[in-house]
Amino acid sequence: MRNPRITVHPKHQRPLADPELSGPGWWPRIRRWLRPPRRLKLTREGKYFIGITFGVGFAAINTGNNLLYLLLGMLLSLIVVSGVMSELSLRRLTVVRRLPPRAQVGRAHLVEIEVYNHKHRIPSYAIEIEDLRSGQPADKRCFFLKIGPRSAQVAAYRRTPGRRGRDRHIGFRVATRFPFGLFEKSRELSAEGDLIIYPAVDPIRLPLEQQGLRTGGRGALGRGGGDEILTVRPMREGDDPRDIYWRKSTQPEQVVLLERARETRRNVDYTVDNICTDDSPSPEWSSRFERRIRDVASRAVAHLKRGDSVSIRTSTNERARADGGVGADPVLRFLALLEPSSPTSHAQANDVTQTHAAKRRRSIA
Repeated sequence: MRNPRITVHPKHQRPLADPELSGPGWWPRIRRWLRPPRRLKLTREGKYFIGITFGVGFAAINTGNNLLYLLLGMLLSLIVVSGVMSELSLRRLTVVRRLPPRAQVGRAHLVEIEVYNHKHRIPSYAIEIEDLRSGQPADKRCFFLKIGPRSAQVAAYRRTPGRRGRDRHIGFRVATRFPFGLFEKSRELSAEGDLIIYPAVDPIRLPLEQQGLRTGGRGALGRGGGDEILTVRPMREGDDPRDIYWRKSTQPEQVVLLERARETRRNVDYTVDNICTDDSPSPEWSSRFERRIRDVASRAVAHLKRGDSVSIRTSTNERARADGGVGADPVLRFLALLEPSSPTSHAQANDVTQTHAAKRRRSIA
């Protein structure tokens, strides 16, 4: 699986979608038009600096002292220089996010952030990239001290997911306090990316005879049509010529055939009840549901490591299957995205399915 790569080009940088600014009507359009492309926030040092500037300004006006006017002009010039230099640092930056191919609850993973400076001569200093996620507080940041002209810098942050499901990344917040640390200027870039968080898997030691529905069995080794080779024997009439062992078949009258072993893999089925009796699941029901998903995921991974095939079915007739050939990704992804279903939605889904089936039968008739 390739790592998702999200690139934000400077020509296509747009503010993040805000529910208050994305609705219909003329007022949201006016607010979108009036929304500033940059956001400015005072730091603690900046508040002191602004207070001193106002104090010097009042003193210069009241006393008429030229030295105070000169000092006031120097303080105001520092504010102008700070705004110009911070704007130059934020301009023409490309941000790339590299997500891991998979993540799991309770296990830390790394997310790489790469920033490329497209400016030809001017470097960018003190750049802070904040990765924004939908519905979650922004708590992970990457700091870049200096990004030279026409060069890139890469940093990574570590995150440990606390819940399964789809982790939706919506963009970046690019900020800087350069050059004096008095103001924090920031801009927001939209860059979507999804990461599926698998449920946690506990180590489980399976017994020799596991309870559950099995369509196979682990019987005695014998002849069959499996993948393993049991022995070799002379070819007889009616045998499949594709099983000829050509290395031992030196002469036409001494054709040797591979004798295959019988398939002994076990097929295990698990059922997850995802229908909630209420329209909104209670905390107790949600807790039991999450524990059931974690238990099924743990047992499925244990069976797959032993070489068994695993099938998972829900109460809403959703299915997932995995074996040793494809690994545990299909069932873990299925369990990660499984959501509770209310009886009303389940009944509506059944009605829609029955309607489509009836239309199909009428069209065939």
